[in-house]
Amino acid sequence: MHQQLSQLPIEHQIEKLTISLVNINSINGTAGEGKIIEFVYDTMQTFPYYQKNPSLLWTTDVKNDPIGRKNLFACVKSPKETTKTIIYHSHLDTVDIEDYGNSKEYALSPQHLEEFFKTYNGNKDVQKDALSGDWMFGRGAVDMKSGAAVHIANILYFSNHLEELDGNLLLILNGGEESEHDGIIDALDELSRLKIEENLDFLMAINTDFTTPLYRNDPHRYIYTGVAGKLLPSFHIYGREVHVGDTLSGIDPNYIAAKITERIHNNFELTKQIEGETILPPTCLHQRDTKETYTVQTASASHIYFNYFLYEETPNQVINKLKTVTQQVCLEAEQYLQQQYEKYVEFSKVPKSDLSWHLEVVTYHEFIAYLNQKGINTELIIKEVLEKNVGQESRHQAFAIVNALQKADPEYRPRVILFFAPPFLPHNYFKENVERDQLLKQTITKVVDEVASETGEQFEVKRFFPYLADGSFLSIHATEKELYELLGNFPEWETLYPVPFERIRALNIPSVTMGVYGKDGHKWTERVFKPYSFGILPSLIRKTTNELFKVHHH
Repeated sequence: MHQQLSQLPIEHQIEKLTISLVNINSINGTAGEGKIIEFVYDTMQTFPYYQKNPSLLWTTDVKNDPIGRKNLFACVKSPKETTKTIIYHSHLDTVDIEDYGNSKEYALSPQHLEEFFKTYNGNKDVQKDALSGDWMFGRGAVDMKSGAAVHIANILYFSNHLEELDGNLLLILNGGEESEHDGIIDALDELSRLKIEENLDFLMAINTDFTTPLYRNDPHRYIYTGVAGKLLPSFHIYGREVHVGDTLSGIDPNYIAAKITERIHNNFELTKQIEGETILPPTCLHQRDTKETYTVQTASASHIYFNYFLYEETPNQVINKLKTVTQQVCLEAEQYLQQQYEKYVEFSKVPKSDLSWHLEVVTYHEFIAYLNQKGINTELIIKEVLEKNVGQESRHQAFAIVNALQKADPEYRPRVILFFAPPFLPHNYFKENVERDQLLKQTITKVVDEVASETGEQFEVKRFFPYLADGSFLSIHATEKELYELLGNFPEWETLYPVPFERIRALNIPSVTMGVYGKDGHKWTERVFKPYSFGILPSLIRKTTNELFKVHHH
């Protein structure tokens, strides 16, 4: 492969690498996640630098991974004695290809898709891009195999021009990003080892995950100096099941779930507004009751969880906010159900029963304390649930734990229990009061301004990458108290989602997104813009790398 690449200018190297990577099926959750890492390893083994220094290119197996995921590491050492190191990182897994429909067999063929879209009348914007020849199509073309190709080509460049390198580079390629970030979480062990054994001082990580227009005809190329975090606030709603013939005396958890979803889903008032940033509201990802078959009895419980982006808020602020919203919903539901019952009594001329439609709202931490106070062995209940649900999806296990604990309450009280389920992604961003962060920000801004002058590109530097990214796991801003409050409401996190928080805190690596540019990530019209992504971006990253080393050298 090196022989072919070495004869090409860097933009064509990146294009060739991207096509090769897109051709490989590496859908998240399949064996292809491991195979694509093996392909990159075999490719990079042909680079002269790694022929001479084979120990600086290696892979590790992701521990306890059922599908054989691997992580790839490639180091380029500066000829100068230095511990200063910049990380280049990307993921190589993709979402599935079902959205390609009848064109599914061509989802991994950029050339075929380009020809197809040239005559595609269903979307004029897509057709125009295909006809221009400036865009590459295919699953993973923009998210984010082109980004990995940029890093590989820059590693090749610097390995051939060591005299330009005032510090070390470490490339990390992994899978698992499109689900629960297993790859980067596992890579933290190796990063910790390199920090301790090799004494590497990680200045910053550069992620090439995709960037995209934020509005129609948006002319900007965005650089993000941080990444939003993510919580999965979850609701176990236990009502009072009844026969449909007695519906007015019950509390249907589906009704409560619908009202909670109505109040939280896409509600901008729940989102902290940050000037100049693209801030997204909570999104409902799951809502269903626990009935498995048809019956004429209402459900006893219902489950909901939401994607909740975390910008500057703490998890405790989020759960308190959502608890207040849920209490208001339950109060309104109680009043509504009581009114309907009273109308029924009045119309039907039946005796009035002494009924309550009150639902209490508690956090998981509060509910565990309540059960323990009653002398209930919550640890034993949780242990039995985990044994019974081995191998089940982690969110299923979390709800199973909460459901079993609810059933252990001798009072069988209707209630909503709020908790966090996997995954949790910390937020990672430059802080105004941290000198290191502000120096990085100034350096990036300086380089971006220079590249804008040279190329005519319109750049804008923002704080938060608007999507989820592996960079979340390289630093954590939560204090000990905030982490305690989070984990207190996260059922059995050490088993269901064992994120090494202390290791992340010790590494404390800022992560910046200088991404490839494209459109329609996760859609069948996914495409990457070649002139910027293959031509301007690689140079921007090299200039940033050199400038960061220069600043830290002085």
